[in-house]
Amino acid sequence: MQTLAYGSWPSPIDATLAAAHDGHPEFVGFVGDEAWWTEPRPTEGGRRTLVRRKADGTEEPVLPAPWNVRSRVIEYGGHPWAGVMRPEGPLVVFVNFADQRLYRYEAGGEPRPLTPVSPVGDGLRWVDPQLMVERGEVWCVLEEFTGDGPSDVRRVVAAVPLDGSAAQDRDAVRELTDGRHRFVTGPRISPDGRQAAWLAWDHPRMPWDGTEVVLADVAGDGTLHAARSVAGGPEESVVQADWAPDGTLLYVSDRTGWWNLYRLGQDGEGAAVCPREEEFGGSLWRIGYRWFAPLASGLIAVVHGRGATALGILDPETGEVVDAAGPWTEFAPTLAAHGNRVVGVGASPRSAYEVVELDASTGRARVIGAAHDDPVDPAHYPEPLIRTFNGPAGREIHAHIYPPHHPGHVAPGDELPPYVVWAHGGPTGRAPLVLDLEIAYFTSRGIGVAEVNYGGSTGHGREYRNRLREQWGVVDVEDCAAVAHALAEEGTADRRRLAIRGGSAGGWTTAVSLTSTDVYACGTILYPILDLVGWGSGETHDFESRYLETLVGPLAEVPGRYAERSPTERADRVTAPFLLLQGLDDVICPPAQCERFLARLEGEGRRVPHAYIAFEGEGHGFRQAETMVRVLESELSLYAQVFGLNPPGIPTLELAK
Repeated sequence: MQTLAYGSWPSPIDATLAAAHDGHPEFVGFVGDEAWWTEPRPTEGGRRTLVRRKADGTEEPVLPAPWNVRSRVIEYGGHPWAGVMRPEGPLVVFVNFADQRLYRYEAGGEPRPLTPVSPVGDGLRWVDPQLMVERGEVWCVLEEFTGDGPSDVRRVVAAVPLDGSAAQDRDAVRELTDGRHRFVTGPRISPDGRQAAWLAWDHPRMPWDGTEVVLADVAGDGTLHAARSVAGGPEESVVQADWAPDGTLLYVSDRTGWWNLYRLGQDGEGAAVCPREEEFGGSLWRIGYRWFAPLASGLIAVVHGRGATALGILDPETGEVVDAAGPWTEFAPTLAAHGNRVVGVGASPRSAYEVVELDASTGRARVIGAAHDDPVDPAHYPEPLIRTFNGPAGREIHAHIYPPHHPGHVAPGDELPPYVVWAHGGPTGRAPLVLDLEIAYFTSRGIGVAEVNYGGSTGHGREYRNRLREQWGVVDVEDCAAVAHALAEEGTADRRRLAIRGGSAGGWTTAVSLTSTDVYACGTILYPILDLVGWGSGETHDFESRYLETLVGPLAEVPGRYAERSPTERADRVTAPFLLLQGLDDVICPPAQCERFLARLEGEGRRVPHAYIAFEGEGHGFRQAETMVRVLESELSLYAQVFGLNPPGIPTLELAK
C-alpha cells in the first residue's frame, strides 16, 4: 500500500469512463417471447435506442441513429414504446424524441409516422402506448398544447390508427376521454376487452399526493362510457393500476401510509393483498412506471422494499412474497411479464443496472441484457454503508455513506478525508443503493460521498415523505447538514473540507445550504431552482407548475416565505466558492434561474470565487458524453482548489471573482 494524501490517489476511473457508463436500461417489455427495452447511447448525442434479446440470446439494437426513443409528455416522459409479434415479424410503435411523433416500425423497413405535427406551442406528444391490433389502433396518452405558454396544454387518452391515416390529419385521432382531468396515464385494458382503467389527477396535487383510478366500459365501437372513479382521492396516492388474468383490477395505494397492493372487490371496495409497512410503489415521475406485473398463473411480480427495493413474486392468496435470489439491491420501476417469465432492471453496489429475468416457476434469476461488465478492477469501487442519523428533534435521516476507497493507496494516519454531501433530485425521490461510477470517480481518488435521503424522500412511507410539506429549503437543508456534522463529529470526515452538490431539486438544496449555513467549504449546483417566485409564476412546465404549493405553500398566502428561502434573494450571503452548471435547453429549470442568481450576486458586489458553465443542446439532466466529462472534471477541480488537493491529470477550472 502506498501512502498518499486524500484527493491525490491515481484512479483508473476517469471522467470519460464514468460518462460512458451513465444511464441505464429502462422500460422493459415483451414482444412475443422476446424481451425488449430502451438503452442509452451517451456517445451518440445521448439518444436512447430500442434493444431486443433474440431467441438465440443475442442482443440487437432495433433502431439506428438518429432515432431516439423517448417521450416528452410532462417533460419527464414515460414508457415510449409498445410491440407485438406477428407471423411476419415484430410490429412496434414508438415515440421519437426529436419531433415527438408516434412511429410504426416493422423489421426490414423504415419507421413511418402515425401522428401529425402541430404548430401550436410544443405541439402534440404521446406516451404509454397500448397496441390494439384487433382494432387497428394504438391507445395512449395525448398531450396537446393549445397555446404558447407552458401551461396551455390538455391531456386525454386517445386512439391513433395504425394505418397512418392520422399522420397528416389531427382529426383522425379519436379522443377517448373528455379532458376533465389535467393528467392521465395510458389505459390498461381488461382481459375480456370490456373495460379500461387509468390514473388521473389534477392541480395542485402531484401524483404522490393524490390520484384516482378511473374505470370505464369499452363499447363495441371502441368508445369509452360510464367513466367513474373507483379508488384513490385527494389525499390518497395511487401510482399504478393493472388487471389480473381473472379480470380483477389491482392497484397500488398509500391509503395506510405505505404504497401497498390492493384488489378491487365486487362491492367496489379495495382489499389489501399484502399489507406491510414497506413500499410496493414509488413516485410517479414518468407515465407508465410499473412496480407490479400480474402473471398468467395468478401470482404477481412486485418491486418492493423499505428504502432499497427487491424483485419478488407475491402469492395474492397467502400474501407471501418470495424474493429473487441474486446480488441486486435495487430494482427500477419497470416490469414486464410473459407466462411465468418476469423481466426487470436491477443493480447493486457492485454492478450497474442490467436487465434481469426471473422464472417465477423455479425462482431462478439471471441477467439477460445490458449485462454489467467491470470496466476496471472492482476493487476500485466504493463500499457503501447504510446509515441512519439523528436529525433535529431526533428525527431519523437515512443515508448511504461511501468512504474513500482504493486497493493500492491509503492516506496518512493523521489526515481526515474530504466529503461531498449529495442531495438527490425530486425532491420527492430517493438515492438508490447502486454502483455509480460518478461516485467511484471521487471515492477512488480519496474523496468520500454521502448520499442523503433527507426528509421528503420516498421509500420510507408517507409520513417521512410529508416531512417536506411547506418545509422545502428547511428540512432538506437541515438533514443534509446533520449528516455532514455527524460525519465530522465522529471522525469520519474533515470538518474543514465538506462540500455539497445536487441537481434540480438537489441543486436547490445545495444553493440554499450555501446561502443559509456555514457547513460547507464549497458546492456544485446543477440545473437548479434558485428563484421560487419566478419558478412558481409560469417559468417552469405544467406538471410541476403548482408543486410549490405543497413544498412551500401557496404563493398568494405566503409570499414572504418564497422570498425568504430563495437563494436569488439571499445571494449576498454566499461566501463559499461554487460551480454552477446548466443546460440551455432546460424547460424545467430554465437558464434564467441561474442568470438572475448570478446577476444578483454581482449586483451585491460579492467577490465569491465561482464558475458558470452552460451547455448547448442539453436539457434537464445531462446526457451527452462530452458534457458529462467536463462536468465531472470541473467539479473535481473545484474541490481540489478549495480543499488543497492534487488530483493528477485534471484540467484546472477557472474560478471568477
